[in-house]
Amino acid sequence: MTAKVILNPYSNRWNSQKRWAEAEAALTAAGVKFELAVSERKGQLVELAAQAAREKFSPIIVAGGDGSVGDVANGLMQAATANEAIGPLGIMPTGSANDIAFALGLPTDLNEAARVIANGKTRAMDLGRMNDKYFVNNSGAGLEPYVTLKHEKIQWIKGMARYLVAAVQSIMDKPEWTGKIKWDDGEYAGKFSFISIGNGRRTGGFFMTPHADPFDGKLTLAFGYRATRLGLFQALPRAFNEDKGSYVEMDGMREVNTTKISLHLESPSPAHTDGELLIEWIQDFEYEILPKKLNVLVA
Repeated sequence: MTAKVILNPYSNRWNSQKRWAEAEAALTAAGVKFELAVSERKGQLVELAAQAAREKFSPIIVAGGDGSVGDVANGLMQAATANEAIGPLGIMPTGSANDIAFALGLPTDLNEAARVIANGKTRAMDLGRMNDKYFVNNSGAGLEPYVTLKHEKIQWIKGMARYLVAAVQSIMDKPEWTGKIKWDDGEYAGKFSFISIGNGRRTGGFFMTPHADPFDGKLTLAFGYRATRLGLFQALPRAFNEDKGSYVEMDGMREVNTTKISLHLESPSPAHTDGELLIEWIQDFEYEILPKKLNVLVA
């Protein structure tokens, strides 16, 4: 069958477009036969993915970053019937953080990534849903998408360092929210600095939900409140710890596994799915996990 490659040229500040010749050569060398579709505007990735699925291209390959993968998954869900799994989905990781590739143990080298796609090995991973949007890796409210807002405005720094600078700037602003959150077997009411919902362990290079597993049928919820900027700065370096010594072990922090989450905030918060900001700040969030919904090509 013929694959459809969906390229997001803007991903990683147009670096995805610059790397397309390399990605094309890698896919060709690996023996992958494909047609190319290029996104030309925000939101078009969803449309292109839905069209490709309806036209029975297989696999559908994303050339872009985490937000691109999330958009394509939303398009595949638009084209799917109620109970069927979507995919298979291949990833040529040309984004900045490539957290989804990390979560799946995929190579970031494009030649190796192309060989994974050519081998055709698939695995069914979970897919998250937040209100009416789906996400592959993670979603969040509070400080996490606030950092993304800062990140998008930074032009003078490239790569992972941009996320770190954005985090420092956000902590200096020290935004906070009050609300109530419920999950399968618990609830919390009070102040929040951040709320992170992970299907994968890492977002923007930070291990915000360090014990998440995209194959366990659960979402991982991490949330917490630190009353001072110093407290937040003390937590920041520990967000790079993959397991022991994580920030979730600190006072005021919590991490739980659950299938559903309901969150109400007293004031609106920015929100994101797979790093893509929602247009409007919102107060109410409903999350659930869709087990084994997305077939992905894996090593």
